Amino acid sequence: MLTTVTPAAPVAIPIGSALISNTVHSAPVQRAKNIVYFDLETQKSAEEVGGWEKIREMRMSIGVTFSTARGDYRIYNEKSIDDLLTELQRADLVVGFNNLRFDYEVLHYYTVYDMRQIPTLDVLIELQNTLQHRLSLDAVACATLGVEKTAEGMQAIQWFRQGRLMEVAEYCCYDVKITRLLHEYGATHKQLFYTNRFGNKLTVAVGW
Repeated sequence: MLTTVTPAAPVAIPIGSALISNTVHSAPVQRAKNIVYFDLETQKSAEEVGGWEKIREMRMSIGVTFSTARGDYRIYNEKSIDDLLTELQRADLVVGFNNLRFDYEVLHYYTVYDMRQIPTLDVLIELQNTLQHRLSLDAVACATLGVEKTAEGMQAIQWFRQGRLMEVAEYCCYDVKITRLLHEYGATHKQLFYTNRFGNKLTVAVGW
């Protein structure tokens, strides 16, 4: 399955880890011609495959991209994984949230190519390098855009097992749109907002 979806105007909409020991620095956004925003959902949980050190065994259920060159979303299932890999490898810049440490590692089940060689801006890692702690996508999206996710990864796994792939795809599209809106907001305002564990709204500077 490869589905193309043409988006409406980029407005905020109500919407639906794994660790590597070394610090990863994302690529800057300057001069990028085709920015591809990317997210995926998995077929299995970390617990089912024996822990977070076996991320690639979780396998992809649905992957979604938004290309600034095309101006549309594309939805990929496992059978069209080669098309997804090709799109990511041809991008001038891939933007995601935890994609360097998680999504790319899932894709390593399907390819010997090191996906981390692709020019990538991982919003989570950029924020973590500044704040020295991790943030959830929800914590940043709620504070910056006033939107929140309608589901989470375990729900997407349940949907996959029930054959409800369009619901998985819709949820994944929302995450891609949130990531795109956060990236665009940061590029314009040079900062994002987040809510800490005490419920306080704070600011973090970004450099893309």
